[in-house]
Amino acid sequence: MSVKKVLVSGATGRTGSLVFQKLRQCADEFQTIGLARSEAKFKELFGTTDGFFAGNITDKLTLKPAFEGCQALVIVTSAVPKMKAPPKEGERPKFEFEPGGMPEEVDWIGQKNQIDLAKEVGIQHIVLIGSMGGTNPNHILNSLGDGNILIWKRKAEQYLIESGINYTIIRAGGLIDQPGGKRELIVGKNDTLSTDPPDGIPPSIPRADVAELTVQALREPTAKNKAFDVISRPENDPKSTITNNFTALFSQTSGAL
Repeated sequence: MSVKKVLVSGATGRTGSLVFQKLRQCADEFQTIGLARSEAKFKELFGTTDGFFAGNITDKLTLKPAFEGCQALVIVTSAVPKMKAPPKEGERPKFEFEPGGMPEEVDWIGQKNQIDLAKEVGIQHIVLIGSMGGTNPNHILNSLGDGNILIWKRKAEQYLIESGINYTIIRAGGLIDQPGGKRELIVGKNDTLSTDPPDGIPPSIPRADVAELTVQALREPTAKNKAFDVISRPENDPKSTITNNFTALFSQTSGAL
């Protein structure tokens, strides 16, 4: 079996680092490369700078060395809103984005740069980690820092679909820091898992399960050219069946937005 060279962009993020670690654990299948802005943070997380490339996704020229020779790309980059200051009593918190970190720059231009470069160097498959909620322009996440983050994410997803590259778009529900492999995963479309979740369960999913789903998407032919939402049943849910047959799970999904 040939080893697939995979680049993980956003490899030092809370979800991206889990994706990177899981792929690195499968060294017989994947040669894993990490892309992020901070070499120091990469070394802090992984104890080495082996396989690390520094780059800014809003500056396409800085990315090419990391992309060369890769067969697959996992995009886990995302704009991150930050609270301006603790809110006064009775007030809602206000958020902002760092200079150069607005969703239009990161989630649209940055992702477009990565997709364009992937096409230039011959990358065959892109797994894009996104967020549920993109069908609702009035979603509360769009109001944070006036960033319209889900709108820009949605635009990048459509651009990927139209790129001609094989794609897997995983729109995760609310990300939680819980162990993976203990919950049944449920896939859907058009934010129905958010607006009308089965049995009223919380529309959330552990980051570790999203990371595992990403690894499986790189393995499973049934994951190619699919875009879907995903959440999980609560741990120990009596209705849960934790088989997580990923071939079957991806077979339940469809292409296009």
